[in-house]
Amino acid sequence: MTVHSTDRPLAPAGLLTTPRRAVVFDLDGVIVDSFAVMREAFAVAYAEVVGDGPAPFEEYVRHQGRYFPDIMRIMGLPLEMEEPFVRESYRLAHRVEVFDGVLELLLTLRVRGLRLAVATGKAGDRARSLLDGLGLLPFFAHVIGSDEVARPKPAPDIVRRALELLDVPPEQALMVGDAPTDLASARDAGVASAAALWVGPDEEELLAAGPDAVLRRPGDLLALCPAVPGD
Repeated sequence: MTVHSTDRPLAPAGLLTTPRRAVVFDLDGVIVDSFAVMREAFAVAYAEVVGDGPAPFEEYVRHQGRYFPDIMRIMGLPLEMEEPFVRESYRLAHRVEVFDGVLELLLTLRVRGLRLAVATGKAGDRARSLLDGLGLLPFFAHVIGSDEVARPKPAPDIVRRALELLDVPPEQALMVGDAPTDLASARDAGVASAAALWVGPDEEELLAAGPDAVLRRPGDLLALCPAVPGD
C-alpha cells in the first residue's frame, strides 16, 4: 500500500476550526513502533503454551487496540499466553522505537498548551514502564491501561476516563488511533477521532470505521490542534 503525505490532514472544515484542549493517543502503532517486539513475544508465548506450529500473529494484529485477554478469547487461544507474552514484552522493550516525528509533535503540542493522555490496550503498568524507558512519560498527564477500566476498547470507558482525568469535555478533545477499536471507543465517548496511517495499517478497514480526520504523518495533527488560548 502506498501512502502519500499531505500538507494538511484530511478532515472536515468544522474539525479544523473547533478548538481542542486535549489529545488522547493510542500507544502501539501511533506513538511507538512495537510490532517486531510484539511478534517475537507472541511467538514465544504461543510456543510455550500452545506448542508447535506457526503463531497466528497476523490474526492477532487485526485485533490491535483490544486488551490482550480479550484478544485471546476472540481467537480461542489460552489465556495462559498472557504471562509469557508480558514477560517477553518487558524483556524486549529496549527494541521498541518511537515513530519519526512523534517527539517533535509531543513537544509542539505541549508548547501550545494542550493536555495529553494515553489510552492503550496494554496494561497500565506496562504502558507507563515502556514510555518511561523511552523518555516520553513526562509528556503525558495520564496513561490509562485497559486493566484500569471496567470495559476496554472498543467500549468508550477508557476515553471517558482520560477525559475525566484531564478535566476536558468531549467536544474539546481528539483521539488518535490506528485501529477501528480506537475509533469506536472515541465515537461512543463523544470524542472526534483521527486515524493514524504512518505505521501502514489496513487503510481501507480503518477508513471504513469512519474517522473524523486522517493523518498520514504525526505532524499532520498540528493542523487540528492550534495553541490553546490563555485563560
